Amino acid sequence: MSITNQQVAGREFLRALYPSDYFPDHLLDKGRDILLRLCARIEAERPADLAGLYALTVGATLEFNALQEEFWAAGSEIETMARDVIAGDFAFVVSAYGFAEADLEEVVAERDW
Repeated sequence: MSITNQQVAGREFLRALYPSDYFPDHLLDKGRDILLRLCARIEAERPADLAGLYALTVGATLEFNALQEEFWAAGSEIETMARDVIAGDFAFVVSAYGFAEADLEEVVAERDW
């Protein structure tokens, strides 16, 4: 998955969570990959408006919902700190692709974390 947006390519997604032993690295890696796949889809599909963008972010949000099950199985969870970091990375992504006006609540509307 080759990301052409230099802002995104240099981003260390979920960086603030890795130092904590509470969040298993292999699950954070999966979360990072979800965000990178979202970036790749945005680059490939080039949504023309917010509706198109939200159609892409819903898929990534649902992937994080499914990942929550793996966190629970590992004795962890997507709790307050993790929710903030994940949402912050979603906000970064949509802004980096020119959608600074996107409503973050809409971007992650399908979340159950």
